[in-house]
Amino acid sequence: MLIETELTPNPSTIKFLPGRAVMDTGTRDFASPEEAEASPLAEALFALGDVTGVFFGHSFISVTAAPGVDWANLKPDVLGILLDHFSANMPLFNPASAGFSVPSGEADYPLDDPADADIVDQIKDLIETRVRPAVANDGGDIIYRGFQKGIVFLQMQGACAGCPSSSATLKNGIEQLLKHYVPEVTEVRAA
Repeated sequence: MLIETELTPNPSTIKFLPGRAVMDTGTRDFASPEEAEASPLAEALFALGDVTGVFFGHSFISVTAAPGVDWANLKPDVLGILLDHFSANMPLFNPASAGFSVPSGEADYPLDDPADADIVDQIKDLIETRVRPAVANDGGDIIYRGFQKGIVFLQMQGACAGCPSSSATLKNGIEQLLKHYVPEVTEVRAA
């Protein structure tokens, strides 16, 4: 089995491509060893000690190293864990957590006004068709969190969370795209 790697715009994160689907639908972000207990793979990666984030996309795993960690030393260990996991066809999630749902955190974000339903649908469609595929290429994901008074709230995950260029991506890329197609959008903010 060959696992390809790609650098991401975030120098702390590398994208690993096992050549097969990782998640059939959706994504899953693990920001701590406690969250990783739901997945034997994420748990094994955090057990290396130098990993601070694991993200499962459709066809990739992004792994974020702790500040100051040399990827030249960490990468062979990560590859070994991934090879062992996928070669043995191990489950991605523990049976007890198989029915998990990604925490939405919607209580922390503005609620969409029902009067803005058409605008929200346009925003979500643009994010789904234009933004998410580009962000996934960089080893991450972007989640819609709300629209209120012209402001779109988005959450970056995986390699994109904490990336030095994520604020530029939000402002210069995503904000400009949304403003162009949806004139009611005045600003994009990280949630």
